[in-house]
Amino acid sequence: MKIAVCIKQVITREWLLRVDDDATWVRDRDASFEMNEPDAYALEEALRLKEQHGGEVVVCSAGPSRVLQVIREALSRGADRAIHVESDELATADAFAVAANLAAAISAEGVDLVLTGLQSDDQGFGQTGVLLAELLGIPHATIIIEVQVMDGELRVKRELEGGWFQWVAMPTPALLTIQSGINQLRYATLKGIMAAKKKEVRKVVPEAATISCHEILKLYVPERVKQTQLIEGSCTDSAKELVRVLREDARVI
Repeated sequence: MKIAVCIKQVITREWLLRVDDDATWVRDRDASFEMNEPDAYALEEALRLKEQHGGEVVVCSAGPSRVLQVIREALSRGADRAIHVESDELATADAFAVAANLAAAISAEGVDLVLTGLQSDDQGFGQTGVLLAELLGIPHATIIIEVQVMDGELRVKRELEGGWFQWVAMPTPALLTIQSGINQLRYATLKGIMAAKKKEVRKVVPEAATISCHEILKLYVPERVKQTQLIEGSCTDSAKELVRVLREDARVI
């Protein structure tokens, strides 16, 4: 089984975010980066499927040259080789632009399964995996918390709203977006780090200019506003007015 795992490099959660001069993105020139957490769970699931059924795990990432950091991390954890779609524009591109470039890189691989994280820690749209499946022309399932492979077919468990779950059977090739917490992440060993230096990283240049389907007009830090409303009158009238304000104005009850 050949499995492609799409990973993204994002700014670490501990980093103090600051809006750039154009107010369209955050200042990332001096930021610290890490692998997108949901993608790390997708990688771990791919490695476990490889250990159970054999095959190959290929990691794919799109972005500037610094993305090589998370690619090497994925290789050190056990991935066999990598594909890097190198472009500075893809660092801030929307889900469609990223999916289009990943699809062009993955389509020639002939993979049996594509795994992505449910969403990214920065933009968090949760659309890249879905769009990628459409561009590849393969079925997909989202919010996966368990994967079973039987006789060349998939049986996956989806997390729904309200504590409900759904089992879905689907053929391969297919794409799954993995929910965080599906498994226990492994750490890279010293042996894995040394082996990663010798593993293949194929660089791919985008064939055409990146086309985004949405535009960020402005980013800003949310402002904290305090407002006090004094309710006067008798205890009975004040209580009635308080309930009305909480229900109709604040809408918390």
